[in-house]
Amino acid sequence: MITEIAQIDIKPGSEKDFEAAVARARAAFGRSKGFHGFELHRSIEKPQRYRLMVKWETLENHTVDFRGSESFAEWRGLVGPYFASPPEVEHTETVLTSAS
Repeated sequence: MITEIAQIDIKPGSEKDFEAAVARARAAFGRSKGFHGFELHRSIEKPQRYRLMVKWETLENHTVDFRGSESFAEWRGLVGPYFASPPEVEHTETVLTSAS
């Protein structure tokens, strides 16, 4: 399982609209191969900063399957207008949890 972590800085004052756009984009993610869910976190110290954490079966499910799809175009169309700058994205894999 891979976790995509996207740090997204949005335009000041657009927080509620951005959150609503991400909620509308759920369906786009849901149609994507290898998708296992996402969480959107908002920074307390920097309220225009979000972290989107998306679970994918494989790295390629995100970088190839999703990014090359109509679903990605739908996602960017919904949320892109709120970006203050391009998101910073990285991928991680879990090596330890408190549950194990």
